Amino acid sequence: MWTIVLYVFIGFVSGIFGGLGMGGGTLLIPLLTIFLGLDQKLSQGINLVAFLVMALFSLYIHYRNGYVETKGIIYIILSGIVFSVAGAFLAGYLPSNVLRVAFGVFLCLLSLYQGVMAIKK
Repeated sequence: MWTIVLYVFIGFVSGIFGGLGMGGGTLLIPLLTIFLGLDQKLSQGINLVAFLVMALFSLYIHYRNGYVETKGIIYIILSGIVFSVAGAFLAGYLPSNVLRVAFGVFLCLLSLYQGVMAIKK
């Protein structure tokens, strides 16, 4: 029973962050690996499926509110497709513990950058 409650809570938190455009996976992946003990690769896969649904709804709302700029978007889409395929192949070859460490380093650098930018303002 507690596992279901935890899944719902994790979905709620990551959905809020995803809807704000901050990336629900930033929270979803660590929460799934730390609190539910899921493998890093499985957590990333769950994140991708959840992201598709959250992104579609969020995109619709942001577009309706006029917050989507379409100029130059084709270059972002095409390069995003190419590098996401490359990243997926790379993630398939790397061990889960390497992915976990790399993701942790990424989150630390991101939080450091966000902290510095917040102080500058």
